[in-house]
Amino acid sequence: MSKPFGAQDMVSSLARVIVKSPSPSMAAADSQQWHYGTGLTQAALDAQHAEFVSVLSESGAEVIQLNGASDDLCDAIFPHDPSLVCDAGAIILRMGKELRRPEPDAHKHTYDEIGIPVIGTIESPGTVEGGDCVWLNGDTLIVGRGFRTNQSGIDQLKSILEPRGVSVLVYDLPVLSGEAACLHLMSIISILDHDLALIYKPLMPVAFYQMLQDKGVVLVEGDVDEFERSNGLNLNVLATRPRDCIAVAGFPKTVAAMRAAGCQVQTFNGDDLCIKCEGGPTCLTRPVLRRQ
Repeated sequence: MSKPFGAQDMVSSLARVIVKSPSPSMAAADSQQWHYGTGLTQAALDAQHAEFVSVLSESGAEVIQLNGASDDLCDAIFPHDPSLVCDAGAIILRMGKELRRPEPDAHKHTYDEIGIPVIGTIESPGTVEGGDCVWLNGDTLIVGRGFRTNQSGIDQLKSILEPRGVSVLVYDLPVLSGEAACLHLMSIISILDHDLALIYKPLMPVAFYQMLQDKGVVLVEGDVDEFERSNGLNLNVLATRPRDCIAVAGFPKTVAAMRAAGCQVQTFNGDDLCIKCEGGPTCLTRPVLRRQ
């Protein structure tokens, strides 16, 4: 039997993935405290998440529900951030957003349930969020240093991954909308294939941009107006296999640019679930197994 975990890239065929249904308290959450948009309804959140999971299941992935998160953890619906899975097992991260600090415990609980070993944990004062971690390939993890991921956390992540042959490269993120807003590295790049990425060029760190060019990665630019209108979520795209992607509906110019680059793109309605809550299809998942 093949190993049931290992997700050390962003584009190989997605075989197993963790999701979390919307908390019943999410629609009633304080929008200022959680940095959500106004006018959320539980019916819309539930329906849009169900639509997303349906698209995800149709891709062939086994969908696993996250267990152990209490109902008051509204952002637990975005399981990409509290942990990271590599070929050796899971790493339990520590959230930069204080309201999310209890979430990694639920990830540890779920990994214990489904038989994935935990190979390391980020400890205080370190912070690392999964949205700041992008696998360029099986040997290289790119990490964005910003308000959600700090140097102490990066140093700890390096101590776990580098002895296992993974190079961790770090690039600084801009302030943009400030500490309360969610700007992850994945807010400005999504990997679509081993040699193809969707980017928001105006916010790309210069050295990162140049490194991708040097490695021959073709860079598709997301539409600037759609980036502003979507709170950056036109850039948040989940690859279920090379050049086969899931994106939030409503941003046709960005979708057209991906299709022009040879991608198949499926969309789902995420007006409430994603746009108002600052998390796209990648954020809604924690991949635990990708197959070459």
